[in-house]
Amino acid sequence: MPSHPELHFSDRTDEYGFLSFFRGLEPNDPAESGTVRVFERGDYYTCHGKDALFVAQKVYRTLSVIKYLGSQDPAKGVASCTLSPAVFTNFLKDALLAQGLKVEIYAASGKNNWAVSKHASPGNLQAVEDLLQTATTAPVIMAVRLATRADQKVVGVCFADASVRELGVSEFVDNDLYSNLEALVIQLGVRECVVVQDEARKDYELKKLRALVDRCDVVLTERRAAEFSTRDVEQDLGRLLGGESPAALVPQTALKTAMAATAALVRYLGLMSDPLNFGHYRLYEHNLADYMKLDASALRALHLMPGPRDGAKSMSIFGLLNRCRTAAGTRLLAQWLKQPLMDLDAITARHVLVETFVEDIQLRQTLQEDHLRAVPDLHRLAKKFQRGAATLEDVVRVYQLVIRIPDFVATLESVVDEKYQRAVEDAYTSRLQDFYDNLVKLQEMVETTVDLDALDNHEFVIKPDFDERLQEIRGQLAGLQDRIADAHADAGADLGMEPDKKLKLENHHVYGWCLRLTRNDAACLRNNRAYVELSTQKAGVYFTTAALRDMSSECGDLTRQYNKLQNGLVREVVAIAATYCVVLEKLAGVLAHLDVVVAFAHVAANAPTPFVRPTMRPRGTGSIVLAAARHPCMEAQDDVVFIPNDVALVRGQSEFLTITGPNMGGKSTYIRQVGVIALMAQAGCFVPAAEAELSVVDSILARVGAGDSQLKGISTFMAEMLETASILKTATADSLIIIDELGRGTSTYDGFGLAWAISQHIVEHVRCFAMFATHFHELTALAGRFPQVQNLHVVAHVDPDAPDAGRASNSDITLLYKVEPGVSDQSFGIHVAELVRFPPKVIAMAKRKADELADDATPHPAAKCSKTEIADGSALLRDLLREWKSRVDAEGLADAAAAACFRELVAADPWRRTLADSPFVQRLLVEL
Repeated sequence: MPSHPELHFSDRTDEYGFLSFFRGLEPNDPAESGTVRVFERGDYYTCHGKDALFVAQKVYRTLSVIKYLGSQDPAKGVASCTLSPAVFTNFLKDALLAQGLKVEIYAASGKNNWAVSKHASPGNLQAVEDLLQTATTAPVIMAVRLATRADQKVVGVCFADASVRELGVSEFVDNDLYSNLEALVIQLGVRECVVVQDEARKDYELKKLRALVDRCDVVLTERRAAEFSTRDVEQDLGRLLGGESPAALVPQTALKTAMAATAALVRYLGLMSDPLNFGHYRLYEHNLADYMKLDASALRALHLMPGPRDGAKSMSIFGLLNRCRTAAGTRLLAQWLKQPLMDLDAITARHVLVETFVEDIQLRQTLQEDHLRAVPDLHRLAKKFQRGAATLEDVVRVYQLVIRIPDFVATLESVVDEKYQRAVEDAYTSRLQDFYDNLVKLQEMVETTVDLDALDNHEFVIKPDFDERLQEIRGQLAGLQDRIADAHADAGADLGMEPDKKLKLENHHVYGWCLRLTRNDAACLRNNRAYVELSTQKAGVYFTTAALRDMSSECGDLTRQYNKLQNGLVREVVAIAATYCVVLEKLAGVLAHLDVVVAFAHVAANAPTPFVRPTMRPRGTGSIVLAAARHPCMEAQDDVVFIPNDVALVRGQSEFLTITGPNMGGKSTYIRQVGVIALMAQAGCFVPAAEAELSVVDSILARVGAGDSQLKGISTFMAEMLETASILKTATADSLIIIDELGRGTSTYDGFGLAWAISQHIVEHVRCFAMFATHFHELTALAGRFPQVQNLHVVAHVDPDAPDAGRASNSDITLLYKVEPGVSDQSFGIHVAELVRFPPKVIAMAKRKADELADDATPHPAAKCSKTEIADGSALLRDLLREWKSRVDAEGLADAAAAACFRELVAADPWRRTLADSPFVQRLLVEL
């Protein structure tokens, strides 16, 4: 159990005063409100009431740490829990970044009076940035305002990343399901969403908005409608942007709804209350169409970001690709994965840069191991400079990076292949050289003022010779040190104790410069009036002389003067360094870009089978054709030998693929890997395949593995239908749809009917690339009606010599994980039950019942024929039976003779040829 300090009060009055204040607060339960209250008490923190019980269970995993104030009776006293600074920091990270909680930190503001000194939420970490250090993802917060204009739903949003001081706005028309807003939330990686308060919970549109926010695992914050007033927003933005007109950057008349969201967000973040924000923010308009759309279901289906229960890093796409060496690079990677590009030229530019570092191993390794590792988090350092919280150590960290920039430039200029030189020059080399030219004065200042030799002892001080007064005091201190050393030697000679071996000279934190002997050796001090004993401690006896005391006092005075003078110089140096913040933030962006591109190259080159550069086709043209495609996360797992498969989504020929086959046969992996590859390619990464041709898609929409949510009143089937409805409303001809097992949450007939209707709608009306993995084998009949539909199946080898090959057991079936054209005739569900060791009696009963149902549920031949084929074939059979009946009646035939007559009639022309031309009749004969 982590150690925790004890809560203490100076007296009973203080304790009762605090209890009176606490009981006067509004009751709070973190499990319901999503907010935890913490009290800062100097060198430790405390929680009280239900907050204490919550923290005890989350942090200490026990209630034994709970103490009660006011009374030891839990029914009368107030539960209290204490946290050390280290424990509190860990709890803060978990609460804000993992659990999505808000935290209020109270500080004493007078006798028995407390006030909120810091407020933090998942999207607003400004107040606790120093405690959290570096987060892997940017804390993006969004405000949303809904409006109706000309019977259209208009969504206005403003979002902010306070860590880099950026404000973005967007306004767009959306559908009933707010699919565009969901895509924007995913693109930005929003952690918190601010919406208008709806106390009565009667606004249907706000109810849908809250459901969307919850579906995307975003923290919801409600604010009064008055905070969305746009009365002062133009003036506020003007101050935040440094006098630059907001109208010049964003047309406010065209984005009126977005400006209301902007006003609410500025107020919620309290940006106008901190003068340090003035002139340092940047405003831009975010165009939703610049990036691929992803919904929350696609995010989960592709396993884009790591989940709370993921073990190995390679279990998510982000974890697999995150070989970044910088904090800014890690954050940028998360942004790129959620914002795959739509512009073909931009995608190609990234691919060229990745190819540069894939081809040049030495260049890649030098950048990763020698240069990028040494890059600090410049965004965080820039914020410290702007807040006035930076130290001389921070200045030195910036200096150490600046002197490395020429090494970056020299390394990047070593690119040998001429076809990559121009791309590297434009993206990195020329820009880094410009930054260095702007920062060279900062380098010179640090070299002039900072004692770089002292860095070896981890000391950050100003050079003594930088200032005359500083140099003078340093000289006096040096002289004093010599005299103190002489006094040490004289005392050793007088006492007969060898200096440094027996007689120690120490700079004590209480007594200053003094001497020390062990207790055994201290007998020589008795009755010796030249020496004054100071104290006896475990380390020994501390003592001094009159002369040494005077020199120690003088040394202390000079040291304080030196430190005071040096601190003034340090403040000047830090203030000068702070003027370079804009350059440092731009430099951080270029280095983060380089870090991500090099990480992409590292993963591509070091995969179990190297990734390849995809050939990209413009949006609306080309096909998705992959040779030996693999799932990058699956192949990276230990002890996995991945079976690659080809994929051909060809326009007009195989736009819609229906995949059938055994349970656990690889259907889901096959369809998901196509989505992963498309996303990776448009993010700028190489892809896991032998060859890859891809068309730019505008969205990846998925319906995979929906689960129920009983607390929200949403069944599995309802969740499935909500996701599918979003797909049908959002998909365009340039989308990629991935559907896995649609229709399982209801009856077989209803499920199949829905699956058929949805598939037919996608094929006939949407006409985009789609992949449908299903156990409804009847769905494969679509291929007979639409030429752009093709059937695939996952191969399973069944031993033909098995005693019951039609119902294979786990001893006579082998899953080959190969996808081939055609239809699978079995799902092998009972095989899975055998693999997990169901009782033999249950398995036997399952096989028996499955055989019975198979006999009863044999599909009618008409299920696989068109209406015209059924009508023509039925008329043909009626004519055949009429002719046969007339012959039987005319010749008086019965029983065997009548049957023989029918066989002769069918086998002879013209009936033989006529029946052979009827698909319905032939299907009927096969079934019989």
